[in-house]
Amino acid sequence: MPFDTRPDRANEVVLVGRSNVGKSTLMRELTGHDVATGQKPGVTLEPNHYDWTGPEFVFTDLPGFGFMSGVDEATRERIKTDVVRYVEDHADQILAGVLVVDGKAAVDIIDRHSGPDEVPHDVELFHFLRDVDVPAVVTVNKMDKVDDRDERLNELCERLGLYPPWQQWDDTIVPISAKRGSIEPLLEALRGHARDAKEDELLQFF
Repeated sequence: MPFDTRPDRANEVVLVGRSNVGKSTLMRELTGHDVATGQKPGVTLEPNHYDWTGPEFVFTDLPGFGFMSGVDEATRERIKTDVVRYVEDHADQILAGVLVVDGKAAVDIIDRHSGPDEVPHDVELFHFLRDVDVPAVVTVNKMDKVDDRDERLNELCERLGLYPPWQQWDDTIVPISAKRGSIEPLLEALRGHARDAKEDELLQFF
């Protein structure tokens, strides 16, 4: 099974989120390695591990959830279940869960899927990470396309149950533009989580 292929590493950073939010592009910026990307949602259907760093650390790009072009609903649900199980199984080794969202669309998508019997995937995953004691870093991508930056980020905080202003959550809400190579807020957040975990030797990877 593809989800059973995790390298034996003591520490891990996982990227999670909806399809087509730029996780693979972000992974390329984080690692410098070529990563398969595409215009269609759902290019990544199994974990991609980037473990060139040695025995103590690995980056993992987990499959996107939500809509995927050409992927039936049963397969989408299975992938989501596999992602959740992967995080649960390896929570003790996961330094941070990087939840990637689309800065321009995230609030609208959350609102569209909110209701008395429905919890939006992004909100659900954010609280799931916290429930299993994995530090959640909500990485708000494509911010170069957002005009009302502070307003949008404050609205996202509200949807996630965090009190605005967003600036007080700088280890949790990090605005970036992966396509433009502007990811320093994420790197700083990861450095902070490495220090909190007393894993200073990992700072070389961020």
